[in-house]
Amino acid sequence: MITRTNPSTVRPVPETFSGIYTHATQLHHPARVIALSGQIGVGLDGAIPSGFEAQCHTAMDHVEALLAAHQASLGDVLRVTYYLTRAQDLPHLTRIRQARWLSDTPPAVTTLVVAGLANPDLLVEIEVLAAI
Repeated sequence: MITRTNPSTVRPVPETFSGIYTHATQLHHPARVIALSGQIGVGLDGAIPSGFEAQCHTAMDHVEALLAAHQASLGDVLRVTYYLTRAQDLPHLTRIRQARWLSDTPPAVTTLVVAGLANPDLLVEIEVLAAI
């Protein structure tokens, strides 16, 4: 069983992030743990879509496909780390997450703005830890 915790002893989760963020997740019993390498917005054909939104949706598609390949779903996700190369894409990330990954039991989330990713054309990378 996984529980999410937002105790009153830490800063409350802002309403904007309600449903896509929690301060902590806890696994209560032994489980199968799935660690997904950072997923990027490169299509199956090797093409990199132009623009943040297209790359973000493609990376999210890869995350969902990898979870499904392990008989897992977004509800099994404990932690997500987002790496963005441009701070101006943060509002777009929030909107996309709310549209795609809104949940009553959101994972712990860290979002970083980095100087670059493995390919300079990449704008986002998503790393996930899940447990069943």
